[in-house]
Amino acid sequence: MGKDAGSVSAAKKESSVGRFFEALGNDLKEIGLTFAEGDWKTKVSFLIMGFGPLMRKQLVRGIAFLAAEVLFILYMAGFGWNYLKDIGTLGTVARVVNDNGTYSYNDNSFLILLYGILSIIVIFAFLVVWRMNIRENRNEEALLAAGKTLATAKQDLYSLLDSHFDKTLLALPVLGIFIFTVLPIIFMICIAFTNYDANHQPPTNLFSWVGVENFKNLFSFGTTGMGKTFFIVLGWTLVWAFFATFLTYFLGMGVAIMINKKGIKFKRLWRTILVVTIAVPQFVSLLYIYKMFANDGLINSYLMKWGWVDAYIPFWSNPTTAKILIILINCWIGIPYTMLITTGLLMNIPEDLYESARIDGANGFQMFRSITLPYMLFVTGPFLLTQFTGNLNNFNVIYLLTQGGPQSMVLSNKAGYTDLLVTWLYKMTVNDTNYRMAAVIGIMVFVVTAVISLVVYGMLPSVKDEEGFQ
Repeated sequence: MGKDAGSVSAAKKESSVGRFFEALGNDLKEIGLTFAEGDWKTKVSFLIMGFGPLMRKQLVRGIAFLAAEVLFILYMAGFGWNYLKDIGTLGTVARVVNDNGTYSYNDNSFLILLYGILSIIVIFAFLVVWRMNIRENRNEEALLAAGKTLATAKQDLYSLLDSHFDKTLLALPVLGIFIFTVLPIIFMICIAFTNYDANHQPPTNLFSWVGVENFKNLFSFGTTGMGKTFFIVLGWTLVWAFFATFLTYFLGMGVAIMINKKGIKFKRLWRTILVVTIAVPQFVSLLYIYKMFANDGLINSYLMKWGWVDAYIPFWSNPTTAKILIILINCWIGIPYTMLITTGLLMNIPEDLYESARIDGANGFQMFRSITLPYMLFVTGPFLLTQFTGNLNNFNVIYLLTQGGPQSMVLSNKAGYTDLLVTWLYKMTVNDTNYRMAAVIGIMVFVVTAVISLVVYGMLPSVKDEEGFQ
């Protein structure tokens, strides 16, 4: 059975790759036919974008294509090429000492990489627009050959507010996503293949490409490698995410069930008390809790005053105690959220199901296991997945409580016993300016999160059986 499933998966993968190359081949074939069968206006449009539409009185489209080409040429000639030509080396001349003792700065690896990537994206965008220009010429020729009239400039402008309003509305947000999301992500990935750290700070000291050396360092268990630290931090990250998600989920559901139970008085009061923890900013409450459990904090002071302990309890300086305390404090923060979500869902479970179960002799636990829990998991499955992936990157709780500590000589690069991958990444970036390894860890965070999300998503009841509770 496993072999058959593997064969099907491989066949699907091969089919997807085959379809991609087939589509690419068809597109190239269409471009060739457009040039071979097109009129002279279309042929000129291969070199001067928008020429064909302009000659056919398609002023708006022609001017748009021509403007795109002019802007591309101006950008590459006046700005982009200056950085793109050095992207292979990321600069060779950093700082030069002049005869009078002053400094002259030449190359800047950071700007070369950033604007080089931007220039590559601009080139790909230009190729897409160029392809749209070719297709536009082919469509116009086909319409004219069929005896139809082309749209006027007024109709084109009106379509931007009518049939093509979606493109008009999304143009600015898509541009913003590319500039502020896609470009930084690509830049971070590229940084992982350089030696950009505290010793290579442009423009004084340039950084350069080092290939996969940083990844080898991350997975190396040698004296200078970070493999041991990485897997310890990764292990705690997964353990933390598991308990922070499911312990909060089941305890929150239990609280909601108890409050919703018939006969419970002052339901609104109990819900209000729990919701207060949400109203108070985490920055305030977590720092206060950190001080309460400090060696000289309120908890230790009263325990020693009452004679319950002879010495202070190392809540934050002991790794095991700190981890347990973090998980318990997170429950205090997360239970109200889960309680509010599950309260509304519990009210939607048909009461007839419980009545039938009682008639059949089922007890409370059996009804919870057979009715309540399956329904809740079906509805809140995507929420659980979101919570789990969010806890993998839960910076606030960890950093505000322990700052990743306690520290240890066993772990390298200033990683602490309670550090998650994301807090370790933060320390490398802000405290150590070790941008290259921070970028590598950022990639690993993405890989871990993506793999878990994709695997678990396919296992969710709401995905496998959408009709299950309808």
